Amino acid sequence: MTDHALLLVNLGSPASTSVADVRSYLNQFLMDPYVIDLPWPVRRLLVSLILIKRPEQSAHAYASIWWDEGSPLVVLSRRLQQAMTREWTKGPVELAMRYGEPSIETVLTRLAAQGVKQVTLAPLYPQFADSTVTTVIEEAKRVVKAKKLSMQFSIVQPFYDQAEYLDALVASARPHLEQDYDHLLLSFHGLPERHLHKLDPTGNHCFKNADCCQNASTEVLATCYRAQCLRTAQSFAERMGLPEGKWSVAFQSRLGRAKWIEPYTEARLDALAKDGVKKILVMCPAFVADCIETLEEIGDRGREQFIEAGGEELVLVPCLNDNPEWAAALNTICERAPLAL
Repeated sequence: MTDHALLLVNLGSPASTSVADVRSYLNQFLMDPYVIDLPWPVRRLLVSLILIKRPEQSAHAYASIWWDEGSPLVVLSRRLQQAMTREWTKGPVELAMRYGEPSIETVLTRLAAQGVKQVTLAPLYPQFADSTVTTVIEEAKRVVKAKKLSMQFSIVQPFYDQAEYLDALVASARPHLEQDYDHLLLSFHGLPERHLHKLDPTGNHCFKNADCCQNASTEVLATCYRAQCLRTAQSFAERMGLPEGKWSVAFQSRLGRAKWIEPYTEARLDALAKDGVKKILVMCPAFVADCIETLEEIGDRGREQFIEAGGEELVLVPCLNDNPEWAAALNTICERAPLAL
């Protein structure tokens, strides 16, 4: 075994379903300037207001999907880590969370103490956003500087259009799509529109024509989350041979009053039910592991909403999780990660 480690990084989870643990987790998450991109005093005030009621609500939601082994996101990420130890032959495979434990700082410090000099950093997000990919990279940079670590990094780039990722997505979803259903909804995590606008190199993308993401230039596509989501969805549909009208895209998890990218998943579920869709499949390709946003937001609340609106059945298609095809695909993607940091 060599000293080239693979560090998988996912979002994170509260330590437990207690209100205190959920409050601590939400505070760390929401105070990240890449998540709520407002000046510190305004962000602190806003987060403090959110933390009055949200921890109790979120604790109830987490409790409804919590497993005996712990948080589904953490458990599934651990299983992927184990699967990756059979794929990655260059050194140890570690797992860190951007928020909560195990932290990026804890894991990088331990690897350095073990004499590891080279790390491939793999943010487990198919599409690029500052609130996911950038914050992971910046936290790794902070740790390296603060701890004076002597490490060389390769960084896995967003893999929304990589053949290995798309093929693994098709393999995992195919058994569900071979069953009878009326419509497939690809529900991606949402973002405030301002997150897209501030990264737009052209200065006018999405302002005049929301459909521009469908045909985004290479320059825009590099940082446009919505365009990357649409590219993932279109590529998946083509690989699955899905006809037009049989599938659509929406964005979930909207928080606050700011304008988020549309269409909203809640609105699409209502509209599809009212249009006569009886059985709907929902996939969440922005996530590689099932979590509160898939299991509770879609699998529980989304199902209830769809049925109340006139639908009959909502089937949540599981994320990639620790599927062998996904582990093999991720290994290939990680092996070609370019040097950075």
